[in-house]
Amino acid sequence: MLARRPIAARGAVVLDSDPIREWLRAKLPDGMPYRRYRGLVHLWHRVQIVLAVLSTLGPVVVHMPATGAFTRVALVSLAMLAWRRPYLVWVHAEPAEARRGQRARGRVLRRSCFERHARLGVAFVARLRAGHQPPGWRRVILLDRRRARYGLVLNTEPADQRPAGPTGQSPRELPTRPAAGEVSAPAERAAG
Repeated sequence: MLARRPIAARGAVVLDSDPIREWLRAKLPDGMPYRRYRGLVHLWHRVQIVLAVLSTLGPVVVHMPATGAFTRVALVSLAMLAWRRPYLVWVHAEPAEARRGQRARGRVLRRSCFERHARLGVAFVARLRAGHQPPGWRRVILLDRRRARYGLVLNTEPADQRPAGPTGQSPRELPTRPAAGEVSAPAERAAG
């Protein structure tokens, strides 16, 4: 979902597997099912993440399904190894909603794999809602797809270095602007 929606983060490297998948799909024979090259997409994406986290000075934003605890532990461990402050932004989709999104993107997982991801994701969200703070994460932000549908904004600037907003106020005084290191979903757009 996030690949189709903007992730605004000034000065950040934003990594998503969708551009890799699309590039490979254009290079492979027409009609090649995604399941045949999914492993290569995942490997390439993970290599990009490691290289960016270890070699980039600014923020690195990673879009990755992290329903499994191993993935979350690997990401937080990599961040700690690189002396970074990791934030987990979890965009939750109910299983039926997630399945519709997969079909729309043409990235449909096998039923058993999907059900495992869905079960793990629902269980993790239940723990987050109960107040669980996964170890190592500086902050955990739980959003639903409705709140994230227009994209996400990551503010990486300290409050005293932000430019003045259109009203002359510093954005740190505006309630819609996240604090440094925080993430927010833009206000919903007016129907029209």
